[in-house]
Amino acid sequence: MTIIGCDLHTRYQVVAWIDEETGEIRSRRLEHENGEARAFYASLPRGARVGIEATFPALWFERLLAECGHELWVGDAARIRASEVRQQKTDARDAEHILDLLRTDRFPRIWVPSVAERDVRQLLVHRMKLVRARTTVKNQLHAQAMSQGVCRKHKLWTVKGRAELEGLALLPWASRRRKELLEMLDQLDAAIEPLDQAVKQEAQARPEAVRLMTHPGVGPVTALGFVLTLGPVERFRNRRKLVSYLGLNPREHSSGGRQRLGAISKQGNSMMRWLLVEAAQTAARYDPELRRAYQRLKFRRVSGVAKVAIARRLAVRLYWMLRARVDYAQLVRMSGSPSSAVVPQEKGSKV
Repeated sequence: MTIIGCDLHTRYQVVAWIDEETGEIRSRRLEHENGEARAFYASLPRGARVGIEATFPALWFERLLAECGHELWVGDAARIRASEVRQQKTDARDAEHILDLLRTDRFPRIWVPSVAERDVRQLLVHRMKLVRARTTVKNQLHAQAMSQGVCRKHKLWTVKGRAELEGLALLPWASRRRKELLEMLDQLDAAIEPLDQAVKQEAQARPEAVRLMTHPGVGPVTALGFVLTLGPVERFRNRRKLVSYLGLNPREHSSGGRQRLGAISKQGNSMMRWLLVEAAQTAARYDPELRRAYQRLKFRRVSGVAKVAIARRLAVRLYWMLRARVDYAQLVRMSGSPSSAVVPQEKGSKV
């Protein structure tokens, strides 16, 4: 089998392989736009193994290797860099280092979702970006209302609240800003609505997401994102691996018998962390156990720390629901706590 270490960039790549005749390691720079990379891989015998670091989405490169009959391995970039002790870094050295890891069975290969799953992820990412843009527009309009002595919070977005906002007496440029912001808000609402429907359809088509939606506070967006982010739940041996994967574990710098913990690492999927924090706030209102934990942590620390802690607990719950293949009612009964043995009859809004 031909093994190739590849240091992939946007416009070019540097590859390293072993010459079968001389046994020497050879390297070469391949340009992408002029077809040099395609010609190189097409000239190789089918079945070659190509290793790269986890980097920017390079769907075209995956398609190219699939067309040529080669196998692509994606490795953990942090672990690949950590295994290199030399201080000199070049593209050729990086490609040779990846080649060495592949040859010695030390390549830190990671799980890669399918192309279809990554496309559904784009749906969630696109929706998240539009929702954040809508929040920014709402904050600007709310600031304008407060500057005129009107503070309605969420009631500002009702029919009555919007009429009051449009009726405020503003100066010419402030009035134009209000008009254009309201138009942007209407456009964003119109763009987000079909995305919400698409997310619901995708979530309903996956039994794992349907199971997660039985938990209070967990709606189609959070459930679908959790399923697509985790992939096969068997990849995680325990909850600690899951929490670390999501970046919800604390940073640690302990030595000499003294433990030092900091803020969360944030090394995982930022969108999934944001969704879990949003869902955890709703879950803490309707789940007795999470509500008690949130109130206790909020009293001892600050609300921000409490929200992240509840998001971590919610992530662990969802993990066990997938691992044990149980819904929320079964999970509560399995906990064995009399105080949480009854599922709340009224569930809140879901994210």
